[in-house]
Amino acid sequence: MIDRTLLITISGIDAPGVTSSIFESLSHSPVVVIDMEQLVVRGHLTLAIALELESGLEDSRASTELDSVRKRVRIAASAHNMEVATRPGVTLTVDHSSEKFQVIVMGSPLHPECIEVVTSTIAQHGGNLDRIHRIADYPVTAIRFEGSGVAPSVLRRPLAEVSARCHVDISVQDVALEARGQYLVVMDVDSTLIQEEVVDVLGELAGVGPAISKVTLAAMNGELDFAQALQARVALLGGAPATLLDKVRDMITLTPGARTLCRTLNQLGYHIVLVSGGFTNVIELIAQELEVSAFRANTLEVIDGKITGRLLGPIIDREGKKQALLDFAEQFQIPNRRTIAIGDGANDIDMISEAGLGVAFNAKMALRESADTTVNVPYLDSILYLLGITRDEIVRSEQFQRD
Repeated sequence: MIDRTLLITISGIDAPGVTSSIFESLSHSPVVVIDMEQLVVRGHLTLAIALELESGLEDSRASTELDSVRKRVRIAASAHNMEVATRPGVTLTVDHSSEKFQVIVMGSPLHPECIEVVTSTIAQHGGNLDRIHRIADYPVTAIRFEGSGVAPSVLRRPLAEVSARCHVDISVQDVALEARGQYLVVMDVDSTLIQEEVVDVLGELAGVGPAISKVTLAAMNGELDFAQALQARVALLGGAPATLLDKVRDMITLTPGARTLCRTLNQLGYHIVLVSGGFTNVIELIAQELEVSAFRANTLEVIDGKITGRLLGPIIDREGKKQALLDFAEQFQIPNRRTIAIGDGANDIDMISEAGLGVAFNAKMALRESADTTVNVPYLDSILYLLGITRDEIVRSEQFQRD
């Protein structure tokens, strides 16, 4: 059978005009471009071009024309001190029905042995890597692996084991987590969006800190029913002046990267909602500051300037958080596969499990076991990389905000 295809790979130090020179050399040849990809890594360019002879060209001329193409390309590349490799007989068939997956590996630092274990694990389960691309180098290094041949569900557990063993964060997603369209991001507040547990801070200010902290820890570890634990903690606050809420608002510290996360997602058209077992009395101002779409939390009853020790309305507990995700998804008309939930404690398990992508952020073990992926670095905006959002997109959104 006569070879009518040719794969050309050009590599070397990148410079303006390289790509245009190569294609100018091809412009008078009887070939068509069937595939191409170009990548620049730290100033080194790799350009791959798959060509096929025009359909009307006789087989008897195939060898001569492909030799001419090789010669023209080598001359053009040599003018830029680029190296050229060619290979005939390129397979053109692409199996579009094959399972697709996307794996994002994030670490600081990211060692070669980690990449070896990740890629060998993918191969052992039948996956083939089609593309590898760095999406971030600050404050962590994040690499995206795109491939086919195995379902994401098959890779999640073995790569979760790799994540724990190599001390890196790994996200396994269906490629159907498309770049286009709207998404809903549902985020916990205490110890996720902010660094504090608000009820603990209130307890310290009210003089009942140790008692409240003990109940909080047991609840977050799943040892106590959250609703009962919350009511017990709130009861301890009974009689405290409502002015303590203003003091708490002034003491709150956003998690590093929180502003960048919200600003970038807002700029990209995501809907962000806050769902918390904490208190609207504090969260409302945070929601306004970060320009989130909505929030849902518990409300402390205040009468005559005093916290009564009671809550108003239904309690936002584990089930309440899941229901909030479903309600906001319906409100914004977002399908489940486009919902992303972020949390840190046992109270977030149902919400994380229900979401299209559940992220455990510096989480308790009870939640890690239920999440699709974990993030163990202290930067909340690193979650953007797990969503496939590149550092360049983040920088552009920051520039747009300043403009």
